[in-house]
Amino acid sequence: MFPPKLNAGDVVRVVAPSRSRAMVMEHDHTDIIRSRFAELGLTLSYGSHVDERDAFDSSSIASRVTDLHEAFADPSVAAILTVIGGYNCNELLPFLDWELIRANPKILCGYSDITALQNAILARTGLVTYSGPHWSTFGMRDHFEQTLCWFTSVMFDTAPISLAPAAHWSDDLWFLDQDERDLTPNDGWWPIRPGTAEGRIVGGNLCTLNLLQGTASMPSLDGALLILEDDLESHPATFARDLTSLLQLPDAPGVRGLAIGRFQQASRMTRPLLEQIIDAQPALTGVPVLANVDVGHTYPLATFPIGGQGRLTITDTETSLTLLHH
Repeated sequence: MFPPKLNAGDVVRVVAPSRSRAMVMEHDHTDIIRSRFAELGLTLSYGSHVDERDAFDSSSIASRVTDLHEAFADPSVAAILTVIGGYNCNELLPFLDWELIRANPKILCGYSDITALQNAILARTGLVTYSGPHWSTFGMRDHFEQTLCWFTSVMFDTAPISLAPAAHWSDDLWFLDQDERDLTPNDGWWPIRPGTAEGRIVGGNLCTLNLLQGTASMPSLDGALLILEDDLESHPATFARDLTSLLQLPDAPGVRGLAIGRFQQASRMTRPLLEQIIDAQPALTGVPVLANVDVGHTYPLATFPIGGQGRLTITDTETSLTLLHH
């Protein structure tokens, strides 16, 4: 079930299902954010509890659930955007009204910890959501063009999108100092295993997706095109065991393809180490695998549909990742 696309004049509701906006506002870039959405013809509104802040830089489960339910129930809201990620989004899952969400399909976009909410919504309701920039990401003053292009292509249009490697990327704490940015030339995507595959996109942040294992909120991997990434807390050994855990699920033999996002520098992942990790996965025998893709915790950040259709092609003449139906 695909939500309606955005149109100029729409209202976007900002909610904080993980960390609070009060934490983000320690480095206030709201003028840039407001200007960006105005240029898109979109109006921002905010959940009543986005600025509540507890000892975990979050808010109560009740507050977060209320804001999410109100956003889905409000007919004036066309899309829901998360403030930022964090660690505790999965706390909400036992308290969500899945029928309310199913009856009011609308865009939900965010990434990182929001992966738990997005894949749960897919499993429980069939609604397609979007792994992409948070509200806070729109505060990036410079070098945001490619992230914005990918976001608008998915949110406003319906045509298939062929992603391509960005010319440069960054892994800097841009929100601390917008005047000092470090860009790295992109050495391109890494074709790890050849082949072609089409499937329903499942994924996002790997360690967060794994939190859903054994629950009714885990989407099926049968027929899935996995798009996975992880952050600086995931070093090679951690990523290896997390990937192993996912691919030991009973329906993992149905995985049709795997695309892995670019790793942050602090993770110390290398291509040889990643290739060794992939070689150790029986479920990936004969499955095309692409890595160093522009998704995850580095920038620019591509937007992709969780539950949408994708195609992965790795041949001698073509390496591509296409969002067929988003």
